Amino acid sequence: MLKAIILIGGPQKGTRFRPLSFEVPKPLFPVAGVPMLQHHIEACAQVPDMKEIILIGFYQPNDELNRFISCAQQEFKIPIRYLQEFTALGTGGGIYHFRDQILSGGPAAFFLMNADVCSEFPLQEMLRFHHQHGEDHCGVLLGTIANRTQSLNYGCIVENHETNEVLHFVEKPSTFVSDIINCGIYLFTPDIFGHIGKVFQRNQQERIQEEVTYGKQMPELIRLEQDIFTTLAEQKKLFVYKTQHFWSQIKSAGSAIYASRLYLKQYHQTHPERLATNQDGTPKIIGDVYIHPTANIDPSAVVSTWITTYLKIYFCIVLNLFLSVQLGPNVSIGKGVTIGGGVRVRESIILHGAVLQDHCCVLNSIVGWDSTIGKWARVEGTPSDPNPNDPYAKIDSETLFRDGGLTPSITILGCNVNIPSEVIIRNSIVLPHKDLNRSFKNQIIL
Repeated sequence: MLKAIILIGGPQKGTRFRPLSFEVPKPLFPVAGVPMLQHHIEACAQVPDMKEIILIGFYQPNDELNRFISCAQQEFKIPIRYLQEFTALGTGGGIYHFRDQILSGGPAAFFLMNADVCSEFPLQEMLRFHHQHGEDHCGVLLGTIANRTQSLNYGCIVENHETNEVLHFVEKPSTFVSDIINCGIYLFTPDIFGHIGKVFQRNQQERIQEEVTYGKQMPELIRLEQDIFTTLAEQKKLFVYKTQHFWSQIKSAGSAIYASRLYLKQYHQTHPERLATNQDGTPKIIGDVYIHPTANIDPSAVVSTWITTYLKIYFCIVLNLFLSVQLGPNVSIGKGVTIGGGVRVRESIILHGAVLQDHCCVLNSIVGWDSTIGKWARVEGTPSDPNPNDPYAKIDSETLFRDGGLTPSITILGCNVNIPSEVIIRNSIVLPHKDLNRSFKNQIIL
């Protein structure tokens, strides 16, 4: 018997995801057409003998989260429930707080994964790896290879190359330790709770001995990476399974577009029915594109968006014979989206209810729920993809400001934003419910 635990965090965990996380919990943000969390649940449901999936976080239960859980249970035919933390307890503190619920029914092992990662989730491979290495260990960490510079931004794993034992673990080291990084996906035996319990008791004793406790760390706050893995590595209680498949963090809105590309590519093997195809009377599809069945897209021939206003006036009748709506590559079109004639969309996520009017252009952007982009407007961002020439490069964690200015990145429109006709919005973040009246570049529009 197996269980799966998915740590979904809470509101402050999505600060780099704002303003998009204002409207929905970050784990429910759609990536490649479905909520981010659904990719995790689908992978867990495919593991034989998986009896239950538990979500742990400190979001207040709401209708959207409850509706998602209900729909996922019906689709994947597996029990799913949400356990709410009283505060942020860390990756170890959360599972220790709910250890009785996790261990109910006597699971032989359980998967633990962070919600803010995208992956092919090789859970069945990890399970076979776990069985091959006997029962004298607490768990298996999923690892992948990163380049030397970027490895400093992750938990680094030093392994015995012959046995795959974890010899050393350091969270975000200051100097190079290893190019094997922690993916935030684990397989643990129930023995892990004994080790977490020792840290909890030690934290309790330290708190009692402190004369002034105000501002001190709560004993319930336990982080697997800093508080548990280093000790278990010294005791040779951990193994690492290295994946060759794709993996990336989803810490920012820019990384969501990159994750969407990875999942859309995976759909060729797992869900080809989700990918749009070129057919008569449909817009031109370039590369991997997801279009929700309820989206309304004009298929007629139109002018490409780089044509200037003057050319539009004099030549649109002629060019209409040749140019059409073009979507892709790496585009996700949400529920109820309306796209007019001549629109160009590339490397973008268009969320439900958005309206893209005739001849507008959207590149490297996320268009929020129920937002409108006017005719001949251009919304464009700067991609933040990993170095394509480095096979081990990962997406960098974006800092909002650099050298006194806004870091060039994708453009984000919050919900219900109105972009007027014939303006340009570039490398900007627009908060919800804004009616713009001119062009903007490299700004946060409050």
